[in-house]
Amino acid sequence: MARTRSTLAGPRSPGAAPSNVRRGPHARRPPGARSPHRPRATSTVVLGRLTRVSQTAVPPGQSTRIGRIPVTKVSPVVEQGAYPAKATVGEAVPIRATVFREGHDAVNATVVLTAPDGTERREPMQPTTPAGFDWWGATVVLDVEGPWTFRVEGWSDPWETWVHTAEIKIPAGIDVDLVCTEGTELFTGAAARADADDAPGPAARLRGAARALEAGEQVEDRLSVVLAPDVRSAMAQYGPRELVSPSPEYPLFVDRREALFASWYEFFPRSQGATFDEKTQTWTSGTFATSYERLEAAAAMGFDVVYLPPIHPIGTSFRKGANNTLTPGPGDPGSPWAIGNVEGGHDAIHPDLGTFDDFDAFVAKARSLGLEVALDLALNASPDHPWVKEHPEWFSKRADGSIAYAENPPKKYQDIYNFNFDHDREGIRAAWLEIVRLWMSHGVRVFRVDNPHTKPVDFWAWLFAEVRKTDPDVLFFAEAFTRPAMMHMLGKIGFHMSYTYFTWRNEKWELEEYLTELTTETDSFLRPNFFVNTPDINPFFLQTGGRTAFTIRAVLAATMSPLWGVYSGFELFENAPLGPGREEYLDSEKFQYRPRDWEAAAESGENLNLLLGRLNQVRREHPALQQLRDLHFHTATNEQAIVFSKRARAADGAAGAEDDVVIVVSSLDPHAVVESEVVLDMAALGLSDRDVYLVHDEITGQTWRWGQRAFVRLTQDDPCHILTLVRYGGAQA
Repeated sequence: MARTRSTLAGPRSPGAAPSNVRRGPHARRPPGARSPHRPRATSTVVLGRLTRVSQTAVPPGQSTRIGRIPVTKVSPVVEQGAYPAKATVGEAVPIRATVFREGHDAVNATVVLTAPDGTERREPMQPTTPAGFDWWGATVVLDVEGPWTFRVEGWSDPWETWVHTAEIKIPAGIDVDLVCTEGTELFTGAAARADADDAPGPAARLRGAARALEAGEQVEDRLSVVLAPDVRSAMAQYGPRELVSPSPEYPLFVDRREALFASWYEFFPRSQGATFDEKTQTWTSGTFATSYERLEAAAAMGFDVVYLPPIHPIGTSFRKGANNTLTPGPGDPGSPWAIGNVEGGHDAIHPDLGTFDDFDAFVAKARSLGLEVALDLALNASPDHPWVKEHPEWFSKRADGSIAYAENPPKKYQDIYNFNFDHDREGIRAAWLEIVRLWMSHGVRVFRVDNPHTKPVDFWAWLFAEVRKTDPDVLFFAEAFTRPAMMHMLGKIGFHMSYTYFTWRNEKWELEEYLTELTTETDSFLRPNFFVNTPDINPFFLQTGGRTAFTIRAVLAATMSPLWGVYSGFELFENAPLGPGREEYLDSEKFQYRPRDWEAAAESGENLNLLLGRLNQVRREHPALQQLRDLHFHTATNEQAIVFSKRARAADGAAGAEDDVVIVVSSLDPHAVVESEVVLDMAALGLSDRDVYLVHDEITGQTWRWGQRAFVRLTQDDPCHILTLVRYGGAQA
């Protein structure tokens, strides 16, 4: 079939670390100074000293004339700077731009980053491949949460221009005296700037270079002295910067690390510890107190976030029964997303689960285990919600005067009313902000938002801005399985992470195409969270593939994305569908209690607990798996095998530091043994084509000697390898 861009159709189924650059007297913005978003005069800077005005920077999103040195195609920039690009503390963020000029004189480029407190930091940029396209790049690591800005400065580089000229003319004996005189002036000026910066070492080296050019020895020898590494380093810091031409300031928001790297576990507290009385044929709900064991199990498996579906009172009108029927039994608990009854709405807790004190104790227990509690934020109401009577104007009405219930034809949700955000806009906004702040006051710092794509985008932008004013650490996770344009916009206006189409990407070409998009095209505004299943989605891949299928999808999710998640029951291989061709669970936990016999599963070994725990441990141990961007696909000759690597580059200058490289080889066929040759792109691993090295399997503990080519045999018992690269020796003859 035709291969289209993977996200355009939607789901088919219902560089270097920061350098130590001096912060000069002009680096910190004094109190009361202009915001970086306001226009300001920008001057040519030579190590903190202003020399001449070159152009005026403009606010993000506004057009600007081309500077003396053109700076174009700056990234990461979201909607021309209308929204901040995403970053997290400690994340390696690539900054890119096209920088060029007329003629043959050298240009250079610098990234100028402004921290939330106004401190400026400069990072050198380097030309990037392929040569001839004038592409420049730098990788920056930001260490403070909050709103940053950055700009790219293009500038004329007399020093590099002189080096290029000297390396051609001096060996050829052309204009030697003139070239030496020009070089002497450059070194003398740079030495003076080093003196002004109280840097005696670089100043001495620069004066020595100036004297070397004036000396009488062989001119080629003089050139080798002045181009020595220590002199080049000093000139890189104190050489002249002319015709400095800045881009506009662009916004970049730095979130806490958990916005990018975390492992999620979802369960229903009402099922955990629920009991059924055969004599009376009645259920007793699980509670927050009976859910402690599941917290402990999630922590033991290495998860970071425990996500709870709605915990509020549930409506009785049009309550759904087992398997989404319209005829509930007297003991059916209803869908927790049908929120609200006479006992309260979104500001209340279902009495079967406990009290606010019980919830606070639950959050405290989670924290003691190193877990965060994420709460579902579902902006809908049951017909019995107090707001339906108090604010009927908040809902849409049909022609007959009745309130419209939610629909996604042919599906009908008679137990749920949607809000109409165009009716009493200010009142609805204030109410939801109050709800969010209520749960924040009870220790919730992460919200999983239900169906955000069915609410106005401008509402979310407003809500996030209000929350960020006081609590920038609060994170919002979009449950949006919808069209790409909406998913992208939700990320741009502030959702910290999002569900994705991963559930429906099973073939090799689909995964490679989709992951390439996520890691190179949408990486500045959409953080993908790869949930392997959800209460709404029982993937076809899992319905027939048994334990092998569950293993494959867990390994792919945990290694392809720094964010991944599991819905409770996955570790027990639950996969019975509601019916043929249905991606819904039989006896769905959304509509009934579903206690699980965890002890029996543990005793029988029929669970994935050990694998899930090992996956999360490997993720914690390897920085390569904690970032999104540096993913590279390699060649597997068998179409049922996929090979990719992730690489976290070591900080420059760190003693003994090496890149962290993880190679994942996985079967895509849970029904058969898959054999394949693997051909690796060695440059992507930081190796040459002739290098040999060891790979250590983090799942089985085995170690093999590999080169550019290898052979793998992926069985149903061991369908995946997570290989960490161990360097030894060198190239072989």
